[in-house]
Amino acid sequence: MQGNTGRLLEEVLAGIKAFGAETEVLSLKDLNVQPCVACDVCHKTGVCNIKDDYEIIKDKLLACDGFILASPNYIFSVTAQMKALFDRCNGLIHCMALEGKYAAMVETSGGGEDEEVLAYMNRFVNTLGANSVGGIGSPIAGVRTFPNEENLFANARSLGQELCQSIKDKRVYADQGGFREEFKLRMSGLVDVMQEYWPFEREYWANKRK
Repeated sequence: MQGNTGRLLEEVLAGIKAFGAETEVLSLKDLNVQPCVACDVCHKTGVCNIKDDYEIIKDKLLACDGFILASPNYIFSVTAQMKALFDRCNGLIHCMALEGKYAAMVETSGGGEDEEVLAYMNRFVNTLGANSVGGIGSPIAGVRTFPNEENLFANARSLGQELCQSIKDKRVYADQGGFREEFKLRMSGLVDVMQEYWPFEREYWANKRK
């Protein structure tokens, strides 16, 4: 939380706290999330075989009502640590296991291209089955300072409020529904093709279709 992205995230969290919701921050800098090694154990058991902090993060994602992804712009994408987390979420994606949850995105950059990174995180949210309430990004104007800071921070707090209100109202984002339905067909079809090798996902989708 000491960097530029952490500063902008603080304002989003302020909006959430003003709403009266509880928050918890998980910093990938302080956690151990190794890259996926394609061992396929998770497809058989539903649990990753790598002994690190991924399963802790996964359990929190499954238990929460909403979540925020926050990353600085590293060469037009998220950090290596966040990309490793995304890759490890392949089982959640195959099952679209976060359906009905809500998410927001936070990003900062040294010189722009903010929308590209926000769009990437937004797509990841939808592949999990979750609803995106939007994101906020900005280039920096110095260490933990931003251009048009007063307006930016007000928008960040509003984003936090939007996340909470969406959860409370169970809002439907119709513009994302088409992508999620198409992706659901894609994932369930993929699991059908791989059912001999992916018994966990096969059983998950079989139960979901009942």
